[in-house]
Amino acid sequence: MEIVYFAGGCLWGVQAYLKTLPGVAFTEAGRANGASHTLEGDYDGYAECVKTAFDPTVVTLRELMGYFLEIIDPYSLNKQGQDIGEKYKTGVYSEEPEHLKEVQAFLSGRNDYDRIVIEVMPLTNYVRSAEEHQDRLDRWPNDYCHIPKEILSKYKSKQESLK
Repeated sequence: MEIVYFAGGCLWGVQAYLKTLPGVAFTEAGRANGASHTLEGDYDGYAECVKTAFDPTVVTLRELMGYFLEIIDPYSLNKQGQDIGEKYKTGVYSEEPEHLKEVQAFLSGRNDYDRIVIEVMPLTNYVRSAEEHQDRLDRWPNDYCHIPKEILSKYKSKQESLK
């Protein structure tokens, strides 16, 4: 398994979506690259993110990036849907330099690269979110989410049919 961290606005929908994708074995709601190593205060500098473990023999990081672009506005700085602020920025973080090179190559190969504001950085710290944020849309499917429900359910129904 390999691990990458996706920040795409409110983490509830990002987690609900990512965990339905083929090859994704595990997701966890959290915060990345903040100024401290605890989640006290206003999450200074943290990006809401989803820790994502995936099997690269089933899904590549490039494929995950394609899926990720289905649920975010890559041109919107610190805003996704109605969520506004630095903690809602888009980003991809990893402890593996090769992951960051691959993501950067994927993004730079796009015609719209000069408009993309997705942060691609090494993971400097990560803090798991409180239990109330883990798999939240599974428990409260009608909570606010910037990702349209038809996209959230797009891969979920395929995964359920494989069980």
